[in-house]
Amino acid sequence: MSEIVLKTEGLTKHYGGVHALQDANFELKMGEHVAIMGDNGAGKSTFVRQITGVERRTRGKILFYGKEVNFDGPLDAREAGIEAVFQNLALADDLDVPDNLFLGREIIKFNLGPFSILDYKAMRKATQEALVRTAVKIPNIRNPIRNMSGGQRQCVAIARTATFHSKLTIMDEPTAALGVQETAQVENIVRTLKEAGEPLILISHNMRQVMDLCDRIVVFRRGRIVANLKKEETDGQDVVAYITGAKTQPEYEGAA
Repeated sequence: MSEIVLKTEGLTKHYGGVHALQDANFELKMGEHVAIMGDNGAGKSTFVRQITGVERRTRGKILFYGKEVNFDGPLDAREAGIEAVFQNLALADDLDVPDNLFLGREIIKFNLGPFSILDYKAMRKATQEALVRTAVKIPNIRNPIRNMSGGQRQCVAIARTATFHSKLTIMDEPTAALGVQETAQVENIVRTLKEAGEPLILISHNMRQVMDLCDRIVVFRRGRIVANLKKEETDGQDVVAYITGAKTQPEYEGAA
C-alpha cells in the first residue's frame, strides 16, 4: 500500500465569509479504505465535492496518482477514474440497469451521428460482469430502476463504479436510508472492493460500519481535519471525543 492514490494539500473552500473547509491535508494509499467522520456541517461533503469536481476549490492542491488535477466538473473526475456514490444516487428511474450503468457512456455499435446504433448486447454483458464482480444480485436487469428496492438501487449505483474499473470509489452515507438486510448487502460490496484492492473513501455516521469496513478514520470538525486514526489504535468512544472536540491530536492543535 505504498502508492498514494489521492493527496490534498491545503484544500480550502470558502462560501463568502463562511469557511466550510480549511487547509485539509489528506492522503489515501492504494488498497486502503478510509472513513471520513464528523458532525453535520463539519466539512465532509464539502471535501468530497472539491475532489469530485462538483465545486471549485478556493485554494489548495489535489493530486491523483501523483498528478495535480483541476477537474471542471464531475464528468472530468469520472473520466479520470473517480466514481462517487451519493445519497441521491443520480439514477434514472425509467431506465433499466444497463442503461443506468452506461448513461452518458453508451457503447456505440454503429456510429452514424444522431442516428447511431447502441450496442445493447455489449452493455448487458458488461453489466452482468459488473454485478458478478461486486456480488450484487439483481434478478432482472431489464427491470426499470423505479421498481427496485432502496437497497437494490444503491447496489446498482455502486456496481456502476465496478463497470468502469474506477481508480477510486467515494461513498457518501451509502446506507443511511436502508434497512438491515439492504445495509448488509452494500457492506458486502465494500468488502468485495477491499478484497480486489480497490481504494475507497467512505463518509458515514455509522460507527459500527466504519470500524468493520475501514482501515483508518479521518475526523473533520468545523471545516478542519482534527484527527487521523488507525482503526486498530482507536475505538468508538475515542472517535466521538474527536468529533465533539473533547480531544484533538497534537499535530492538529489549533484546528477548530
